[in-house]
Amino acid sequence: MLAAPAMIQLRDTLLRKLREQLHLRQSRAVLGTAPLLPADDGVILYSMIGTKVLLPYLVAIKSLHQHLRRGRIVILDDGTLTPADKAVLAYHLGDPEIRHIAEVDLGPCPRGCVWERLLLLLELRKDAYVIQVDSDTVTLGPVPEVAAAIDQGCNFTLKGEDSARWLPVDDFVKTTPGFDPFSPETHVQGATEEILPQIHAGLPQPSYYVRGCAGFAGFAPGGLGRKSAEDFSREAEAILGHESWKRWGSEQVMSNVIVANEGEPVLLPYDRYLNFWNEQLPADTRFAHFIGTYRFHLGAYAEATRRAIAALKG
Repeated sequence: MLAAPAMIQLRDTLLRKLREQLHLRQSRAVLGTAPLLPADDGVILYSMIGTKVLLPYLVAIKSLHQHLRRGRIVILDDGTLTPADKAVLAYHLGDPEIRHIAEVDLGPCPRGCVWERLLLLLELRKDAYVIQVDSDTVTLGPVPEVAAAIDQGCNFTLKGEDSARWLPVDDFVKTTPGFDPFSPETHVQGATEEILPQIHAGLPQPSYYVRGCAGFAGFAPGGLGRKSAEDFSREAEAILGHESWKRWGSEQVMSNVIVANEGEPVLLPYDRYLNFWNEQLPADTRFAHFIGTYRFHLGAYAEATRRAIAALKG
């Protein structure tokens, strides 16, 4: 017989799987919405997806496009998209450009923790404004701050938390918890943030940082490219060690570094653009990112999905 903690863990796992299946069933209604009309206007709405998140992704990308009314779609296939998936994407998203993960040369950067997504983004942004959007997001209202960032040619990011600020690196590290960057218990993001002053990577000086969220971020045309990412990755790995640096989360640090070092970025106001942390969404929520830990709690993701699909159906 399972011990009490194991029983609780099993219960929670089964409950999450049930909620996930119910959400996928609910998301199927997006297939009954009209195809979006992409625009070749210098804006790219970009995501890395696979077959498992096809339906939530359609909700994410169509709800964003409905409120932004800009851009064409580019997808990085994680290697699991089927021919049937691609047919659905072609119909609903105006025959989007789909690139395969195997096409992306990682160079010295870590494999298997979405660096492929970032490196392709840096290629795409050479001559386009690229908005990276995760499949577990829903846009629920107008996004004027995003439109303004595009018009002004500056980067933007969803903040990691309400208190996040754009700061010189030397000032930023004074705000960190003081984690031991070499402890295996320290998350790679926290570890890397502690050593930021030791990394130069050819970045503008003084360099800046903001604790943003790669789940929704905008990158203006031009700016830092692949070399900056490779140099940063080499220097971080040399300090932290290969096993630490290759962990999931290192790419988000790199995304934050790029957003922060091309002039002051737009930090989306957290009362309207937020990560879901198992609390009721504010009434005026425009954009919500349903992070993995609490994705299916309180029925919030399901309700946001229902609202978005209803809006798409008009």
